[in-house]
Amino acid sequence: MPASDFAFYFRLAKAIAQQFGSNCEVVVHDLESNDPESSIVAIENGHVSGRQVGDGPSHVVLDALNGDRSDLQDRLAYLTKTRDGKILKSSTIYIRDDFGVARGIFSINYDITLMLSMENALRSFTATDEPEAAPISRSVSDLLDELITQSVEVVGKPPALMSKEEKIRAIQFLNDSGAFLITKSGDKVCKFFGMSKYTLYSYIDEAKAQSTPD
Repeated sequence: MPASDFAFYFRLAKAIAQQFGSNCEVVVHDLESNDPESSIVAIENGHVSGRQVGDGPSHVVLDALNGDRSDLQDRLAYLTKTRDGKILKSSTIYIRDDFGVARGIFSINYDITLMLSMENALRSFTATDEPEAAPISRSVSDLLDELITQSVEVVGKPPALMSKEEKIRAIQFLNDSGAFLITKSGDKVCKFFGMSKYTLYSYIDEAKAQSTPD
């Protein structure tokens, strides 16, 4: 998507960041490059998540690249978490072309860590568990590590104790999560699960076959 098509969103990002201050990070992702490693084309207050232009690994981006871009739904006011523990209130709005296909992502991430601390202090006797926050990764490697960890949690046992069927289940989770869109992810997954590239591709094929309805 030409940079000129994002010009309005660049201006909007700057306006929102200035309006709400340094705790408000605003990010514009370009999905047209199909490159989750460098999808960020504009970012304001990047210190909130530690990212900059040229970065961009996130679950949101992988979901968009791995799914039907005409069927993606905006997400508003949900919780995310940075690698250093900040809790963010986030909203994700898809930038669409005239046909309704998502060509970019406009994200707002507001650091509410201090507010939550104050709220917890005021509600110390009536506090309830907060919903688990999805992490925002600072690098592609971090994101892949998180997805691999989640794949193990899905199965419920370490790779050394997994059966073939359980490994296929873990590989299916990684494939569905878009992990294999990340450059050289296959090498890391093979090493972690102790399998060859041939076995990995075979498991991916089996996983796809299992998820395909009759």
